[in-house]
Amino acid sequence: MVSKSQDCSIWLGSETGILKGVSLTKKQAFNFCEMSSLSRDQEVCVLTWGDPQESEVLVGCANGTVKTFSTEKGIFTESRECADHLQGKFTGLAVTDSALITCVESGLLKVWKEGSTDTVEINAGSGVCRMRQNKSQRSRVATGGKENPLKVWDLDRPDKPIFTAKNVKNDWLDLRVPIWVKDMAFIPDSDKIVTCTGHHQVRLYDPCTPQRRPVLEVEFGEYPLTALALAASQDSVVVGNTQGQLAVLDLRKGLVRGCLKGLAGGVRGLECHPTLPLVASCGLDRFLRVHSLDDRKLQHKVYLKSRLNCVLLSSSSLEYGGEDLSGDVEEVKQERDSEEDEVWDAMETVTEKTKRHANEEPEVGNTEAEAKKKRKVAKK
Repeated sequence: MVSKSQDCSIWLGSETGILKGVSLTKKQAFNFCEMSSLSRDQEVCVLTWGDPQESEVLVGCANGTVKTFSTEKGIFTESRECADHLQGKFTGLAVTDSALITCVESGLLKVWKEGSTDTVEINAGSGVCRMRQNKSQRSRVATGGKENPLKVWDLDRPDKPIFTAKNVKNDWLDLRVPIWVKDMAFIPDSDKIVTCTGHHQVRLYDPCTPQRRPVLEVEFGEYPLTALALAASQDSVVVGNTQGQLAVLDLRKGLVRGCLKGLAGGVRGLECHPTLPLVASCGLDRFLRVHSLDDRKLQHKVYLKSRLNCVLLSSSSLEYGGEDLSGDVEEVKQERDSEEDEVWDAMETVTEKTKRHANEEPEVGNTEAEAKKKRKVAKK
């Protein structure tokens, strides 16, 4: 699997616990997992790079384990327990020079120092939906969730957040606007943060200004936004919602630039390429899609059989400017879709029983049509 994993430029995590790698140049997709031990508690919740060289992928699973996958060797090299599954699934995963950072739904944010059993624990508040790292200042992370406002933490000073967003003003009926931060991203080389909400808003915050409310707000659609990714140009973001709608929003003018078409299910994972005008998306319809942000056309479309939760792009150059490759990517290693099979295996076999008179003998070896014909004759 060494050459196969090295060829992959896109990595995805599925509900069935499979790490999937896609090679667009060779038009192949691969599954990396132990097929015999798949279970729903190994659902992949988050993915991130383990090192700047992108030789390791860190995989956060629903059962609280973080597995390390070597892209050079094509195997999982390490697994460690980093959370209690009772505290909720992973909502964020990041690394610094000497530590691993994890966050779960309960709001427990932990910093696992390398070579030490001691951890730094931060209570980010309950109902956390997402934790993201500032790539420019790797010791800073942001959290937010349902009735849990955007907070920025400095892990070197974990006592309290260095920034806590203030809720927007009451609406036109003078009612409080509910808080529901679903995803966020730091704008590189600045302190600005952009978020998306479960109430279809995109908000831009600037901690350098005196106000803690957003300096810009844009609305898109009518449905909850689920994922957000900052474009390589840094002047726009891509957002996706529960209905499979994708849109590109301008952060300078506060306008919707356009929509990306083709999705048929809720969006769960979005990531923009760090240098190219490309965005990868995945979700409930089991497809990986790569769109161009220049003309908003579909570049690649890959069916991966399982419902997908997250996507991770390599910084290497992807195949760009080609035609729609729908159906051209072959999945090399076939998987057993445990999610569907669990449902079918749990179903009872239902056979239609025919009513018989008390003095009628059971009909053996006859079809249902013949049985009905005999009963009609008997009635006459």
